[in-house]
Amino acid sequence: MKNLTIIAAVAQNGAIGYKGGLIYKLAADMQHFRRATMGHTVLMGRLTFESLPKGALPHRRNMVLTRSKSFSAEGVERFSSMADALAATTPDEEVYVIGGASLYAEAMAWATRLLITHVEHTPKDADVFFPHIDEQTWHCVAREYHAADADNEQAFVIAEYEKTDDTE
Repeated sequence: MKNLTIIAAVAQNGAIGYKGGLIYKLAADMQHFRRATMGHTVLMGRLTFESLPKGALPHRRNMVLTRSKSFSAEGVERFSSMADALAATTPDEEVYVIGGASLYAEAMAWATRLLITHVEHTPKDADVFFPHIDEQTWHCVAREYHAADADNEQAFVIAEYEKTDDTE
């Protein structure tokens, strides 16, 4: 998939969630997420969708992967596999995988870009983790540091990775 990006906020130990929610509420990271995904397609698992406080994300095409044939929600397209969801996109459509952990792990093989917010902290509690980023496969092409401040409890780095071209 030419335009598949994985976007996530990841703690130092790989943690991304706890009890169905995000671990960190970082205002600058949420703004980054909105800017990156606005006007594009977001692809998520059912549990990630159910964790969204207001349902489908506005001004984005919302695709949800689930095995549940009875699942439906306003503003959402349901798919049973990543292959089916990606087949329903156009070649120039920007698709962002926004969670959860099993979808991130599956999407690593399809993705060409990662937008990872590396949070400079390890949470006390976590039960969902991001897959390992293999440095042989992924090359960091940009990094933007954000210090902790009144709106961001933790310092973090937003990093962009591109998949290494093995044909070189």
